[in-house]
Amino acid sequence: MLDANRIPYGLVEAMSFPLVEAIRGRRSRRFARGATIPDGPLAFASRHAPEPLDPREQALLLATVAGNTGWAELFAHHPRYGGRLPNYTTSPGGRSFPSSAGFNTSEFFFTDDSGVYFLPTRDMTPAGEAGDLNDWVERHRARIVKLADGRLALPAEEPHVEGHNTWCANVPGSTLIFPVADLAQHVILLLFYLVQNGTGIYDDINGRPIPGLDAYAHRLDLSVAAPLRFLEQIALTDVSVELGSACHTGALMLQALGLGGWMYTGINAFSVFGASGDPKVPGLGFRFEMLEGDPLPHVTGLPGVFEAHVPPHHADMRAAVEAAAARKFGAGRPFDPKLGGPYRDNADVRAGAAPIDAEAVEITALMAEYVFRTFGRFPATVPPVFLKMYLQAHRLDTEFYDRHHVEGGYLHTHASHDANWG
Repeated sequence: MLDANRIPYGLVEAMSFPLVEAIRGRRSRRFARGATIPDGPLAFASRHAPEPLDPREQALLLATVAGNTGWAELFAHHPRYGGRLPNYTTSPGGRSFPSSAGFNTSEFFFTDDSGVYFLPTRDMTPAGEAGDLNDWVERHRARIVKLADGRLALPAEEPHVEGHNTWCANVPGSTLIFPVADLAQHVILLLFYLVQNGTGIYDDINGRPIPGLDAYAHRLDLSVAAPLRFLEQIALTDVSVELGSACHTGALMLQALGLGGWMYTGINAFSVFGASGDPKVPGLGFRFEMLEGDPLPHVTGLPGVFEAHVPPHHADMRAAVEAAAARKFGAGRPFDPKLGGPYRDNADVRAGAAPIDAEAVEITALMAEYVFRTFGRFPATVPPVFLKMYLQAHRLDTEFYDRHHVEGGYLHTHASHDANWG
């Protein structure tokens, strides 16, 4: 929590740190206090004990990575919509990173020495003045949910951690942040997108149309239907950009705060979820099952915390589709006329969005149910829950860089970190 009565100089400096300097100075600075490289040309043993982040800089970093930054702007026009706004968006708020079509299907987890935490911000409604930094950070801190005591247990060995990261990943003192996407929901939202724009998908894996879609020829042009695999590749690409952009935003803030760390992919997501098959690595405790013919765990969600839009977290795919539609048009959602926003007449603007009518829900559910029934899973070719990118922050041991690097191995914010945050 930021203390308005005692503002450290490090925070003042972070707020005035040049963006260009953060971009030019961004590096993967992996050597934390307490770290050891046992051998090789860069061998070094830190003489310092691991130290956690200052709570104030951790709070600011979390808000930077996962933060709601104010009201989202809605899509303004599409020639197919007859003067109505396109209804792609699912979140009323913008975030500190982009999300394809405003779908916002990711949420955030993090761990440090004190515990494992969940920070939900995708459906956060903007409030307060954007210029009040202390209020902004505090509203994000207040949303944190503690899931477990102690650091997330990940053995520093393969296959849980890539060999080149076994000495530096998730180390004592560090804060490890990782966004997780509901990829199943993202695919459903893309199906809605196709239907609203006059088409659908076909099953290119089995080489056939989706049975029953021809009954909707009055609104669907199936001659331009998208291949199922292509649609799911788009969804995977979309969420990958979302997760990576969030972590990169945090990586830039590391430079301003004077923290070491980096963004990386070298931790086994199944170990984090608790689906590695090793009973000594319970991870987050996500639900998973092994499907016939698939060597990879089918991870669907953490019950009551983060549940993908698939069974068993929804009764069936129709229920999952209806839930995705409600996320757009329910109370407090982006197309609720009673909601505030960035426009001079928010009620008229929000009410001006094209509805998702009952037939659109029917068509989308028909396609989703076909995929689930045909392939025994949804989506067919990509996981329903996706985790790939991590952002780690730690106190940098500058002595390693003084020993092995020429001048410029770290920024002035790293050199003065302890004095600035003391």
